Amino acid sequence: MDADDRRAGSVTAGPGAARPSRYVLTGAPGVGKTSIAGALEARGYVVIGEAATDVISRRQARGEDEPWTDPGFLDAIAGVQRRRQEAADAASPGVQIYDRSPICTLALARFLGHPISPSLAAEVERVAGEDVYDRRVFLVHPIGFVTPTAVRRITPEDALAFGRVHEEVYRAHGYELVGVPPGGVEDRAAAVEGHIRSWSAAAGRGAT
Repeated sequence: MDADDRRAGSVTAGPGAARPSRYVLTGAPGVGKTSIAGALEARGYVVIGEAATDVISRRQARGEDEPWTDPGFLDAIAGVQRRRQEAADAASPGVQIYDRSPICTLALARFLGHPISPSLAAEVERVAGEDVYDRRVFLVHPIGFVTPTAVRRITPEDALAFGRVHEEVYRAHGYELVGVPPGGVEDRAAAVEGHIRSWSAAAGRGAT
């Protein structure tokens, strides 16, 4: 397990701990998911960081300029996502916020035109079939521009198209998309938190 895979919480769960409540943030690249996740982490939530960005950064550091052209890249992302989920479950039994999920990795495969490997297909089947993540997924809406980075090389037009693929894939797997409209980071984090608190109260659970 590398350092990135351990970024999943710090409180050890006791025996017989309740099943975590796992909520996913998804959407097109550059819409502000990671900023919202950071604001939620500052409010005390356990946040599991995006795997794809870290996989790309590590591979670029090894000299791969465009790691996403390698079909094995998708399995690497899904593997990190699963390890982080398992680490988070072992450490933090309450509410968990995920910056993307393996359903996003499936959307990435379709957007890139890569074949779906048996490993990725099995992981998607696991998370969807076992309800690993809450069926209500936060779809973060675009903010009108995309800031390019070394790991985010995509035009605004392609980012919107990629976002639509996410919507299609999540809905095809039975998820309900809950919109997070454009706005300030704290306002968007508060909107996500409001939903989580409402759902937790309805289920008789605490929100953190």
